Amino acid sequence: MNNQFTYPKEKIRFAILTFFFAQGLCMASWASRIPDFKDVFAANYAFYWGLILFMIPVGKFVAIPLAGYLVSRLGSRTMVQVSILGYAISLLCVGLAHEVYLLGFLLFGFGVFWNLCDISFNTQGIEVERLYGKTIMATFHGGWSLGACTGALIGFVMIWLGVAPVWHYMLISAIILLIVLAGRKYLQEATLREDEESLPNSGTASQVEVETPNVFRLLFRKPEILLLQLGLVGLFALIVESAMFDWSAVYFESVVNVPKSLQIGFLVFMVMMAAGRFLTNYAYQLWGKKKVLQLAGSLICIGFFISALLGNTFDSMVMKVIINSLGFMLVGLGISCIVPTLYSFVGAKSKTPVSIALTILSSISFIGSLIAPLLIGAITQAFDIRIAYMIIGVLGGCIVLIVSFSKGFDIRKEYI
Repeated sequence: MNNQFTYPKEKIRFAILTFFFAQGLCMASWASRIPDFKDVFAANYAFYWGLILFMIPVGKFVAIPLAGYLVSRLGSRTMVQVSILGYAISLLCVGLAHEVYLLGFLLFGFGVFWNLCDISFNTQGIEVERLYGKTIMATFHGGWSLGACTGALIGFVMIWLGVAPVWHYMLISAIILLIVLAGRKYLQEATLREDEESLPNSGTASQVEVETPNVFRLLFRKPEILLLQLGLVGLFALIVESAMFDWSAVYFESVVNVPKSLQIGFLVFMVMMAAGRFLTNYAYQLWGKKKVLQLAGSLICIGFFISALLGNTFDSMVMKVIINSLGFMLVGLGISCIVPTLYSFVGAKSKTPVSIALTILSSISFIGSLIAPLLIGAITQAFDIRIAYMIIGVLGGCIVLIVSFSKGFDIRKEYI
């Protein structure tokens, strides 16, 4: 039985939002303690540290076909619970790592569960969008960002109090377990759209989820042009996200040279990312999704260049913190709407079944996550992390160009 007939849709929506919150909380808990792990394992060379961080996107990339298969085979309702619990457990294990090779292996597992969460959570989000009959995906991603803000704030407090990562992560895992227990009954089963009913062997929703051969045939056929266009924007967006998630704390430590009490770069980035996602639906109504993506790319470009070019020009530590924080805030506001907008485009325009379309989109987009740690690490090692940030900023301009000249980003008024 689909839970939409058992519980009010408002409770279903809030429950799904709490799962997104839990994922953001888990991610930010790792990212907030990256400088601590870098110091513990004496990773003084940027490219070497980039290799360690590289294990996360490797895990995410390896998990892409696994995620599409499991969500289609077992259903997103089951996979949401499995993936978020696995994500929390892998975070706790990372806190227990005592040598660098074990850390790399555990980060690989962290990346696997990260991607399982992405596909299963967004499949749930699209199901609730269909239940509501309007675009609400951005609010779910806003919940993720709110969780990430909370995680960044908790991480800041834990660093200030001198709490070891393992105890920090134990607290986060307990919070996530409570969220799963409270919200699992509201999770949705998959439903069919009218254009999916014409697919071979469509039948009922449960039959679609377990039709494994059909899933693989759809997964490996030539994807829609729309998915290729969305995937390229997603690729650039995930490079930007990786630059901020993995390197923002390192940037404040190595370039701005602030004490631990002022390492607020990741926190202000996440705060603006959360605020932007909760404002995204309003921005759709004002300008439409295409113009929102164009504005987002522009803010990313401007933010990176402000930080890289102006962030270290003043002697005053206060001015350094303010200018770099302003740059990070613009990047956070810009990146906030890109991923939820891409997923919303999938729900509105793609003719491919949702879990498969999201898997194809992820397959292209996650190349950005895969290359970002090595790219940033190599540029930082050869030149400077500010040069790396300027190069990443150029990708914001590329997003503007792709959205402006690709017809796939034109959308009818009723989907705004």
